[in-house]
Amino acid sequence: MMFYFSRFFCNHKSEIAVAEFHKKIKEAFEVFDHESNNTVDVREIGTIIRSLGCCPSEGELHDLIAEVEEEEPTGYIRFEKFLPVMTEVLLERRYRPIPEDILHRAFEVLDPAKRGFLSKEELIKYMTEVSVFLRRKWKKCCLLQLIQNRIQFITRTI
Repeated sequence: MMFYFSRFFCNHKSEIAVAEFHKKIKEAFEVFDHESNNTVDVREIGTIIRSLGCCPSEGELHDLIAEVEEEEPTGYIRFEKFLPVMTEVLLERRYRPIPEDILHRAFEVLDPAKRGFLSKEELIKYMTEVSVFLRRKWKKCCLLQLIQNRIQFITRTI
């Protein structure tokens, strides 16, 4: 009897996790569904995936896009195809970001004076002039995406 309850509890717990993932995926997808027709531009998929806490490499992102694209690519991704693939990615914890201590060390490279912050001008410089260097140095790292997100947040609040 205990085994049955334990198995039921685990199944119920995973059903709740799946429902929560579906909700998060839907919310992230809807931000970019400008036509409200359950499709997004294929160029937005990387941003959607990263907003869900995943940091795939460019190659992994291309593989994921190939998995959710139509047989005849239209330039758009349908929610119905994206949802199950992204749910599986989240359940399997694929494309996890680099641990915080490694990101901290990467940030220290950008902040050699050890001030603990970067100015808006420095962020812009790194994003425009040095981004190729950063992409090469930290291919699987989401630092570049984190900086881009922070710049967008800062510029929206100024």
